[in-house]
Amino acid sequence: MPDYEVIRSRRKTLCAEVREGRLVVRAPLRATNEEISAFVLKNREWIEKHMARAQARAEARSGVRKLTEEEIRALAQQALQVIPERAACYAARIGVRYGRITIRLQKTRWGSCSSKGNLNFNCLLMLAPPEALDSVVVHELCHLKELNHSARFYSEVLRVFPDYRKWQKWLKENGDLIMARAFP
Repeated sequence: MPDYEVIRSRRKTLCAEVREGRLVVRAPLRATNEEISAFVLKNREWIEKHMARAQARAEARSGVRKLTEEEIRALAQQALQVIPERAACYAARIGVRYGRITIRLQKTRWGSCSSKGNLNFNCLLMLAPPEALDSVVVHELCHLKELNHSARFYSEVLRVFPDYRKWQKWLKENGDLIMARAFP
């Protein structure tokens, strides 16, 4: 069994996660070391599977060609042309208005929406299929109707973009390889 880090907080249950190839166990403040060890042992199969998957992803990421600063700037310029056009198209379908669109190079997010209606998008979306880009645009625009991830929010997303789950899955499975092109 691998070594693991324990993070205690005011949570009610134990959970395990694999982060950057390391096992992290989140535990309630009152959980004993014995309870944590038993939890890790009980979930050994899941942990080993996810540790192996993380290792394989790390190896795949290490083999990708890094983008140059010039290439990243070119992606940002391309995003400035493409994303506002896609946002305008989908905003009309959803029936929302948005504020400013900002293009950034972000390490962990594809997009975000502020409570003021401003939208942020990752320039690395230009390396994903257009449908994956559209799924992020629709997701953020739907936050202008529902600033949460409720059933109503997802109902709206799926109404506008029925293939949403397929392309979110694609981003989840392939997005780290895209991110690896810009970040270690």
